[in-house]
Amino acid sequence: MMKITQVRNATQVITYAGKKFLVDPMLANKESSPGFAGTVNSHIRIPTVALPFTIEELVDVDAVLLTHTHPDHWDDVAAEHLPKDLPIFVQHESDKSLVQRQGFTQVSVMTETTDFAGIKFTTTPCQHGSDALYENKEMAEFLGEVMGIILQHPAEQKLYIIGDSIWTLAVEQTMKREQPDVVIVNAGWAHVLGFGPIIMGKEDVLKTHITLPNAKIVATHMEAVNHALLTRAELIEYVRINQISDDVYVPADGETVEF
Repeated sequence: MMKITQVRNATQVITYAGKKFLVDPMLANKESSPGFAGTVNSHIRIPTVALPFTIEELVDVDAVLLTHTHPDHWDDVAAEHLPKDLPIFVQHESDKSLVQRQGFTQVSVMTETTDFAGIKFTTTPCQHGSDALYENKEMAEFLGEVMGIILQHPAEQKLYIIGDSIWTLAVEQTMKREQPDVVIVNAGWAHVLGFGPIIMGKEDVLKTHITLPNAKIVATHMEAVNHALLTRAELIEYVRINQISDDVYVPADGETVEF
């Protein structure tokens, strides 16, 4: 049985085909860092909430899945406390080099043919902001590249972790082609000043349901960083109004959903 435990922000622990994965670990203490410069509400320190588990509990996993290395997905505290021989899967050579410089010895770039204990990983495209944002060289370098991940195993339902992305044709095509059973949506609607949202929001959760009416949707990346504007309460109400509550899960920090 697949278990998805919401930790904080986009950090989750996923039990899949008997293996436990830590996704995008942001493990710093509450309010230990300034908000992201150039984003909305940058005066608010992050993370805005504490971890619901001890770090010792969170690092007891079989591998780490790292969609990208922004500090709200891979922070210094995670790099300090995770075992240096833990398998870590990243999107490209640049992230691999960064993680290796932090002392990790089992870092792999994920490809369409990556296999871990019989679990197949497939990378998928993301776009961490609008076309206009990526036409700006400075902003394009700042937001960088992100991957989504599809997990498959004969004993489990297919899982699609979209990653930090706005809604794009590529994301929609991935959904239609892969037909995942469970989709994790980073739905906090984070905003950069002058460019608007850089991840999905409530309307994108609805679009996901319309595109994949038989899938279960888990919404994450809310209420932990300064620039994420969508709250869980707002999303839950939007989902209720659109009559899709049976298919959309908005777990609180520390909560586990099973499929």
